[in-house]
Amino acid sequence: MSDGIPFAKGHGTENDFVVLPDPEAALDLTAERVAALCDRRRGLGADGVLRVVRSAALGREGPEWFMDYRNADGSIAEMCGNGVRVFARYLQLGGWLGGEVGTRAGAKGVTFEGDRVSVEMGPAVLGAESVARLGGREFPGIAVDVGNPHLACVTTADIAGLDLTERPERDEALFPQGANVEFVAPAEGDAPVAMRVHERGVGETRSCGTGTVAAVLASLRSAGRTEGRLPVDTPGGRLEVTIREGGASTVLHGPAVLVAHGELDRGWWESLGQAARSVGHSGAR
Repeated sequence: MSDGIPFAKGHGTENDFVVLPDPEAALDLTAERVAALCDRRRGLGADGVLRVVRSAALGREGPEWFMDYRNADGSIAEMCGNGVRVFARYLQLGGWLGGEVGTRAGAKGVTFEGDRVSVEMGPAVLGAESVARLGGREFPGIAVDVGNPHLACVTTADIAGLDLTERPERDEALFPQGANVEFVAPAEGDAPVAMRVHERGVGETRSCGTGTVAAVLASLRSAGRTEGRLPVDTPGGRLEVTIREGGASTVLHGPAVLVAHGELDRGWWESLGQAARSVGHSGAR
């Protein structure tokens, strides 16, 4: 009988994740292990880790299943819209018919529409106006809370030509926990808008679900609109976002694909725990 640790790999518009089924919260999911799993040279490679765990196993109230999401650097994040869709797809393949998923940003309703998954993202709340600085330029934006922090910058600049290899500068006082920074084209009717994003704890990703919601809310606002449904073209593919009542209700629609199932080597996993303990000990000397 294998002693390996089961995993799956999936993506939502090329925003990719390692899925770790851990119903009873038996795994010691350290930041070091998450970072190693997400490393594209020494691990499986991903933008983040989705641990599939029962809420009760974590002492949490709410839906049966909780999405314990970690960024690629091992940090804990409140919410991930593309992650919820991949998480839900994993549950669906095990017989789950939809309903609610628990997240650190609250319960999120999920429905399946053929090869697409729709997630009730809850409210998106507009905050203060601010700016992002990138490549010696300033991009006006607005803070948006989608359960996690965003700075959405509506711009007529060539979004495809922006260099997002470096993190855009932002107001640290306004975003003490960091923020995802989106660059999005202005809304023109119901035509698709282009978006790129730099995610905290990750870097530029091919797509970002919560970022797409923030970007559409800001893009509609720039056009004097408080609601609507817009397609969004990210480098990883097309998503759609529905905004109602100025952001009081938002829905993210898009694909979710599982591409692999396998097992992590138990010895490799344990060695990461030993390395972390060794670093902690030496650092305390």
